[in-house]
Amino acid sequence: MPSRKYSRVATGGTFDRFHSGHRRLLERSFELGDEVVIGLTSDEFARREGKTPTQPYKEREASLTAYIRANFPRRRFIIAKLDDFFGPGIASKEVEALVASPETGKRVALANKLRAERGFPPLELVVVDWVLADDGKPVSSTRIRNGEIDEEGRLIGGRNPGGRSR
Repeated sequence: MPSRKYSRVATGGTFDRFHSGHRRLLERSFELGDEVVIGLTSDEFARREGKTPTQPYKEREASLTAYIRANFPRRRFIIAKLDDFFGPGIASKEVEALVASPETGKRVALANKLRAERGFPPLELVVVDWVLADDGKPVSSTRIRNGEIDEEGRLIGGRNPGGRSR
């Protein structure tokens, strides 16, 4: 198996209502890293951040594991419970890069400050652009829970981006 750009990368999220944006983030992570460390937001941390996952942690973890095993067979990965923003990307010296959305990528400067305090090298940041729904806005679990779009970013309710009925 060919070696990838990094031996270990980290990514993370809540992964509620698994969707096309989650798939893109994971695809890029496995493309870049020999091993992928995935921080999965705990139910408690999600609530502290104002998120309301419809799926409990164990269900999200099972869905994530099934997707990875089906799409990246024989690849090395770790799912670690996240109780704060940084998790294994900060705690593990071996993590070389953070694969993140534009929103999460903004935190890498603080992450690298915390890593420097531990004597760890800085993380490289790889930003993965949002997957856009039919209306040009990012696909998100919140929008799916609200019934605006489906997991592929298709508008629900017969509306198209121009606001006309289909």
